Amino acid sequence: MSLVLPLRAFAIALTLALAGTAAAQTPPATTAPSPADQAAANEAEQKAAWEAADKVAQHGPATIALIDQGSLALPEGYVFIPKDESNRIRRAWGGFTDPELIGMVISDKPDEEWYALLEYTKEGYIRDDDAKTNWNADELLSNLKDGTESGNEDRIARGFPPLAVTGWIEVPQYDAATHRLVWSAKVVEKNNPADEGSANYKTYALGRDGYFGLNLVTSTATIDSEKKFARELLNDISYVPGKRYADFTEGTDRVAEYGLAALVAGVAAKKLGLIAIIGAFVLKFAKVILIAVGGFGVTLAKLFRRKPRDGGVA
Repeated sequence: MSLVLPLRAFAIALTLALAGTAAAQTPPATTAPSPADQAAANEAEQKAAWEAADKVAQHGPATIALIDQGSLALPEGYVFIPKDESNRIRRAWGGFTDPELIGMVISDKPDEEWYALLEYTKEGYIRDDDAKTNWNADELLSNLKDGTESGNEDRIARGFPPLAVTGWIEVPQYDAATHRLVWSAKVVEKNNPADEGSANYKTYALGRDGYFGLNLVTSTATIDSEKKFARELLNDISYVPGKRYADFTEGTDRVAEYGLAALVAGVAAKKLGLIAIIGAFVLKFAKVILIAVGGFGVTLAKLFRRKPRDGGVA
């Protein structure tokens, strides 16, 4: 069960690499790597990250323990990659590592081009009172944009393009009966007007001690047809008895210092750098990531391949 990862260097970086290979020398420790060296290092780390993921991947149908809070009934045809390997993958793609991450879910269905990040935040019971009033969607969006902008310095330093949130794909909605929150935003490369962007479809399941968050990442072209998978996976998450939202005990249990609005514009804004994984890097440059039959048993290139369009990536 081995991971086969024939990646090509993306077009511009490959040209630079071929032009500079013969004359390349090891730079001083204080010298920033050249674009060609940075591109080669990024590609090598992507390959290593997927090789590590292949060794620990779990295939559905399976029950995945979600720390001490619940479980995921992973459907057949889905693959779960644990925390450490998932963090390494998204770091290699230009995102940030996250201590709250539980793992990544992908599909082996050839017509489903998405992946989902699953995390748990243990900061106490989230009161949903603010969802009973009218949220100011414009204000939430503004905060989300500011949070994304604050992460651009780190992305640029590591050789990845800066990002910008341009608008809602789905305005925040909360279901008080199931304690589920859903919203989606569009993200593009900040300095690339031709980039059509990527979509983050965020879903949350509130519990007694905190909440599960599931972030499905895909292209804006396919979000309408693929967002259902985020809801499906969220429904496959269950809390163990004693950890459910209804198990909250007033006066003794910890209550979070923020409400639902922060899951859109506050807490979430700090993490939107993760969308660089697909939005500004993989969709544009990664041509092929193949996983051999007997390993993951799928072609992961389906997540990332996009036929070129005029001035951008389809």
